[in-house]
Amino acid sequence: MTPKQITDHGLNEGEDCFAIATIVRTAGTTSAKPGAKALLREDGTILEGWLGGGCVRGAIRDATFRAYATGQPQFISVAPEEDLTKKGVRAGDDIDGVRFARNGCPSKGTIDIFIEPYLPTPDLLVFGESPVAEKLLELAPQFGWAVASVGVDAPLDARTPNRARYLVIATQGQGDLAALKTGLVEPVDYVAFVGSSKKFASLTEKLIAAETDPAQIAAVRAPAGLNIGAVTPAEIALSILAELTQVKRDRLAEVAQNG
Repeated sequence: MTPKQITDHGLNEGEDCFAIATIVRTAGTTSAKPGAKALLREDGTILEGWLGGGCVRGAIRDATFRAYATGQPQFISVAPEEDLTKKGVRAGDDIDGVRFARNGCPSKGTIDIFIEPYLPTPDLLVFGESPVAEKLLELAPQFGWAVASVGVDAPLDARTPNRARYLVIATQGQGDLAALKTGLVEPVDYVAFVGSSKKFASLTEKLIAAETDPAQIAAVRAPAGLNIGAVTPAEIALSILAELTQVKRDRLAEVAQNG
């Protein structure tokens, strides 16, 4: 798939979900051959390209769902029942990174397909102009975050569909309460407060008095970041990015395990 073919379908890498599927191997009689590619929507719909007939559509759809849910590429081998039996596997088995599926078509060919998802870059919104905030804005893009500085009391922009949102309150005494009120209006994937647990406890009382949702308050990580003994603004920013990465990866692993 070329960038033009992707944008022709209204897709924008980094903002929309899509996947590219490539046939890497075939055996027996198959309509599609190695090297064939297709552009896929989140539901497995083929927008552009060719991967063969209806015999592989179900397996492609299921693999595309898994790719989007986990954020990980999928490799599927669609083969006739007798070939699966010879290999000692069944449809649905996942062995050494290969998910097997049954090809029920009379042609009885085997098709191996690699599906690579392209997911929206998660948003990281940073409140404040503190040294820690500045370091987060500098470092976060290097770790795959779409980072932006936001005001402490201006309403946040609407979330982009299919795009995760993470918040860090790094105001450090300059509008802490206002930033928390703004950030806790609606659920997000992660919210952390740069400051001591004692300071956050004091702010919690004010948030409760302002009728902030208790569940939203309880979700705040305070102090922000993993405990790596960070002291300098750069080290604190690094500890926060480490925690952000941990949260993101843990959630993907949970989805993969349950899916």
